[in-house]
Amino acid sequence: MSDDVEKFRAALRSCPPGHYFHSTCLYNLATVLYHRFDQRGVPSDLDEAIELYRDALLLHRPGHCDRAASLTNLAVSLNRRFEQRSVPSDLDEAIELNREALLLHPPGHANRSTSLNNIANGLRDRFRHRGVPSDLDEAIELNRIALLLRPRSYSDISMSLSNLAFSLLDRFQHRGIPSDLDESIKLNWAALFLRSPDRFQHRGVLSDLDEAIKLNWAALLLCPPGHPDRSMSLNNLAFCLADRFKQRGVLPDLDEAIELHWAALLLRPPGHSEQSSSLHNLAISLGDRYKQRGVPSDLNEAIELGRAALLLRPPGHSDRPMSLNNLTGDLHERFELRGAPSDLDESIELHRAALLLHSPGHSDQPMSLSSLASSLRERFTQQGIPSDLDEAIKLHQAALLLYPPPPPPRLWERFTQRGIPSDLDKVIELHQAALLLYPPGHSARSSCLCRLAGCFVARFLQRGILSNVDEAFQLFSKLSHLSHAASRTDLSVAKSWAASADILKHPSALLAYKTALKFLDQQVALLSSSSRHFDVIREAISSLATDAFSCSVRHGALTNAVELVEQGRAVFWTQLARFNTPLDELSVSGDTGAALAEEFKRLSFRLRNAFNQVTEDQSPHIRQLTVQWDEVVSRIRVLPDFSRFLLPPLFSDLQKAAEAGPVIIVNASQHSCDALIILSGQDPVHVPLDIAQTEVSELSSEFQSLSEQFGSSNHQHKLVGILRKLWDCIVDPVVQALRKSGVRPGLRIWWCPTAEFTLLPLHAAGPYEKKKRDNLSHVYISSYTPTLATLIRVRQRVSQDASTQRFVAIGQAKPDRGKGLQCVALELDVIAQRLKPIVSFTSLEDGDATVQGTLEALNHTQWLHLACHGMPDRNNRSSLPSQCATDH
Repeated sequence: MSDDVEKFRAALRSCPPGHYFHSTCLYNLATVLYHRFDQRGVPSDLDEAIELYRDALLLHRPGHCDRAASLTNLAVSLNRRFEQRSVPSDLDEAIELNREALLLHPPGHANRSTSLNNIANGLRDRFRHRGVPSDLDEAIELNRIALLLRPRSYSDISMSLSNLAFSLLDRFQHRGIPSDLDESIKLNWAALFLRSPDRFQHRGVLSDLDEAIKLNWAALLLCPPGHPDRSMSLNNLAFCLADRFKQRGVLPDLDEAIELHWAALLLRPPGHSEQSSSLHNLAISLGDRYKQRGVPSDLNEAIELGRAALLLRPPGHSDRPMSLNNLTGDLHERFELRGAPSDLDESIELHRAALLLHSPGHSDQPMSLSSLASSLRERFTQQGIPSDLDEAIKLHQAALLLYPPPPPPRLWERFTQRGIPSDLDKVIELHQAALLLYPPGHSARSSCLCRLAGCFVARFLQRGILSNVDEAFQLFSKLSHLSHAASRTDLSVAKSWAASADILKHPSALLAYKTALKFLDQQVALLSSSSRHFDVIREAISSLATDAFSCSVRHGALTNAVELVEQGRAVFWTQLARFNTPLDELSVSGDTGAALAEEFKRLSFRLRNAFNQVTEDQSPHIRQLTVQWDEVVSRIRVLPDFSRFLLPPLFSDLQKAAEAGPVIIVNASQHSCDALIILSGQDPVHVPLDIAQTEVSELSSEFQSLSEQFGSSNHQHKLVGILRKLWDCIVDPVVQALRKSGVRPGLRIWWCPTAEFTLLPLHAAGPYEKKKRDNLSHVYISSYTPTLATLIRVRQRVSQDASTQRFVAIGQAKPDRGKGLQCVALELDVIAQRLKPIVSFTSLEDGDATVQGTLEALNHTQWLHLACHGMPDRNNRSSLPSQCATDH
């Protein structure tokens, strides 16, 4: 898409104003920018498209053959911007443009119904924002006319029916006219009837699913209690909600689906032809909720319902295999949770019954053999019955004969060297077969998914087949529904998903980053604070958080950007602070809290050990521990004040960091460098930075080398050059944005730098021109915070701390490395004179400023002043960036 934009820009440059094709080039560039906005959501693309459409319209004067299309496209773009930003003038202008377009589509014109619908929809939107009744009345009349003109296309008629139905429903809600509601229900029912119920299943377009849910709700209104079709309507709506849960993972959808399935089941008593379906559907949804929340009662209920459904599906029933498969899975889940042998025994017997239904040649026979073999092997491990092991071996061997061999390693290697398409096709075929060996929950499944997805991406890059991209990211997206705690491998695969999606501009990029950071959170929760584990996480996170921030900004999701970078920022130490503080509070919150805290620590330790086992597949054990771990976390979140336990903070909470002054997050990513200004009670303000990550890294390295040799005039000149570069590319654009946002000079601001920005003195940036006071220090008072949560937490502690305020000043005029500093003693004396009358003051200077003395003082003070060299450590961002203390 970016290539298309640049291509059409070049075309426009070659056709300047006055050129015969200038208006066509304007129109074409506007169209590709609009489509790119559709894909990426960057507001500037939409703004530019609108301006280009305006320019094209000026050239398409009345009578021009393209004027109607120009009017319509400009109106559509303005309406889209209104949906994004709610600026009333955009909607007003869109309506007027559509009215003018309608005049160019007289009765009999093929596009007249479209123009009528566009005006009607705009009027309905305006009514919803301003409440002028005449707008809604006119919208209804135009909808009716458009419906009469619609061609005999099911999708077009269905859309017109829906539009008229929604307008009538709005009028009913505004005026309470019963006939409007009756007609709206009938129209919605007609629209639903015309839509294929399987369209989402075939196309996978989420907007189809959202529309199906709306229409199914409308259909349910047509079937009040006592209506013979009510149970069917309840069931259909529940199915749609369950599908949307599987796509988006929103738990309220699943909760609502379960309630609807229960309501349908109550209307299907014993003897009803659809009772077994209701029992089975409800069992599946309860099982899904158990996998999300780990509440044992959901699993118990799913098993009882599954058993009841199976009784109604005797041998020969077409749905018996489905019921057997679902019930065996739930019984196995409960066995892993409780370890009751009877659950495993029943699961094995059901696996045997399922295998009898999968005769030789059946596509499910290999999986059925493997499942029975795995259960028998598990029973041998539990009970030590030799015959179980013998049978398991025979079944595994039989299954392996039906599976293709694993992909030869040299086949992929030969493809990468020679690019032979048939080699890649064979590798994909074999990876697909190998994936069948690793069912959901298997510890090797994510690696297999990643390899197969990588092959599809490679085939797309070689041949340009778009369906390969969809297949690749469908595989990756399965990670977002992981049913067990994430391993390091899962985290690595999620990172690959995010990187691939970002490079290929796939819409799943943001979900990929969210998934990867969620997995990172789980990993940190399981690890101890040893240096070995810190190295593991530091290697795993790499640029994850900064790239996630950049991706969110490029998608216009600014609040998501703040949440994601906060979630991953300084992940090891910051996350441990976020975890341990609530855990400590939980431990002292009462007997229940203390018991849950201990159980959480114990299960985290066991999960960590299970992940570290490399001798055999630990999938069953990990799933069992994860269920217990999730259940403990769920119980903790029920306690007062612990609803966000182990969850990343929300933007609404993080915004509190800006209550005492704006916080500026400065981010460097391989994709872009950006600043976000967090203001109290306002949306974040995005400031694009005209600098690349490589330039930031070079500045950081140059500054570090200088910081070790401060003193000479030559170094002073180089330092001023760095500070001017920081001002021009980073700080000045932020200052301009602060001023536009109403942040007055002289106020305090907080810098929250990430990546290489953490090693640069943003507070000292400025143009450094003689006789001018334009440097940042002359405009605002700068402070720093590693994260927003840290700033919030510190302020809360200070406000709650009723003890004596303590202040420590540490000075090192003669460091072990670097040049000596003058006036350190004088600086500490001036501070002491100011503060001794109001706080408990301690001073550590030169020989007293040892590592041990400094750390001890920091443990008993709320305030700190440093008079020393600052020595940033590029290899250890968690260390104190100073050279105050010396090892005496």
